[in-house]
Amino acid sequence: MRTLQLTLEEAIEVCKALSNEHRMEILKVLSQGPMNVNELADMMSLPFSTAAVNIKKLEDAGLISTELIPGRGMQKVSSKKYDRIVINLRREEPLNKNIISIDMPIGEFADCEVESTCGLVSEMGMIGMQDEPRAFYEPDRKKAELLWFRKGYVEYRFPNRIPYGAEEESLEVVAEVCSEAPYHKLDWPSDITVWINDQEVGTWTSPGDFGGERGFLTPDWWLTENTQYGLLKTWSINRKGSFIDGVKQSDVKITELGLQSKPYISVRFGVKKDAVNAGGMNLFGHRFGNYEQGILMKLHYSNKP
Repeated sequence: MRTLQLTLEEAIEVCKALSNEHRMEILKVLSQGPMNVNELADMMSLPFSTAAVNIKKLEDAGLISTELIPGRGMQKVSSKKYDRIVINLRREEPLNKNIISIDMPIGEFADCEVESTCGLVSEMGMIGMQDEPRAFYEPDRKKAELLWFRKGYVEYRFPNRIPYGAEEESLEVVAEVCSEAPYHKLDWPSDITVWINDQEVGTWTSPGDFGGERGFLTPDWWLTENTQYGLLKTWSINRKGSFIDGVKQSDVKITELGLQSKPYISVRFGVKKDAVNAGGMNLFGHRFGNYEQGILMKLHYSNKP
């Protein structure tokens, strides 16, 4: 899937190009394959001149490409360049050499303990047997792009890249998650907890297991009646306490994590056995769901004077 990612400023001209029904329809038609102006005009019942003007606007916006191909003379053939457009509404952080960012594939967990229902799938198909916890120990688990379980946890160990002598200021863990129900169920709450270095950071109650509408990245072979996408959630901890999406959860501070005592930083996702809403969890990777990422960890540190 080809994705065009834009900042809010970059999106202005693209949005102008898309604010026309003819141009939107041209992009849909070009999903079937490259076409020349005559073919597009005939298929859309438009005058040649109208089709040509709208193609030029899409070309100027960088949404389609055109090339001259020999035919009856030289024909100008248009092709769609992207399958998806993502507009980033968040202000980009300035480049900072004191930020460590690591995107961990979801299949690279170092430890787990899961209960059925459970399973893993890659971009191409199932990994091991469904509803079989032993599948989480298959070598191919590293290819997982979606995993789920009813109770238990998966634990990841991020390399500890904090420079010796530096002081950690904050740590964020961002992941796409949702509840786990048979197939999918929008009203299916689940308490999903994150621990960092064995310290509980916070529990988020997912409202449901989202399906019925295909996720942007979810492969076509995965039925829409199954889980399709999650919500992007941020667990963070700093010198003031622990937070989920900026809402304080507890007074546990980053200085209590002992981050520099181990060669790795442990991040655990799980559903407790005594959770009030024990609705399981789905965890999405780079090729499933709505967000092209695994588990993103960002660590901010300062150098001692």
